Amino acid sequence: MLSSHISRRSIFVRQVSYAGIVLGLLLAGAVGHAADRMLNRPAPAFSRFDLDHTRVSLAAYRGKVVLLNFWATWCAPCRLEMPRFVEWQSRYRGNGLQVVGVSIDDDDSPVRPFVQKLKLNYPVLMGDARLGESYGVLGVPVTFLIDRRGVIRARFEGEADLSKMESEIRDLLGASAH
Repeated sequence: MLSSHISRRSIFVRQVSYAGIVLGLLLAGAVGHAADRMLNRPAPAFSRFDLDHTRVSLAAYRGKVVLLNFWATWCAPCRLEMPRFVEWQSRYRGNGLQVVGVSIDDDDSPVRPFVQKLKLNYPVLMGDARLGESYGVLGVPVTFLIDRRGVIRARFEGEADLSKMESEIRDLLGASAH
């Protein structure tokens, strides 16, 4: 009797485990699918103030290639890629690149000294759940490349291949960036 109880229990545990795995795969696919649905579609509009109290509107950058980066001060991969964004902003600004950072930190108190320390040369906004949800951001870093017409052309999640990202930026900027 005890062994049949144990075997029924182990079958139940196995079934629940398999159900959890299947559910996890479905959810991961749904998140990935939602992110894929954003590609080649207009980027969600936003307008908010940056850390310098200057209004930043995505629509104002129409005609430029926008690198939109969601990040946080506590995010190690974010800290690695941001110096490259500074470099690209300097190198490709004349070709029409505009980097925009969106911090998902709870408030700007850790963000301001972080931005100064890294000498960020592009606008940094404070994000919120609504802005993150409009872009399907569930974690950081997430970087979008938006073309001159305001259409999302690429999405990079997590520790991105920065060489690939730069290549895609150069392609979006056109011959003048090569």
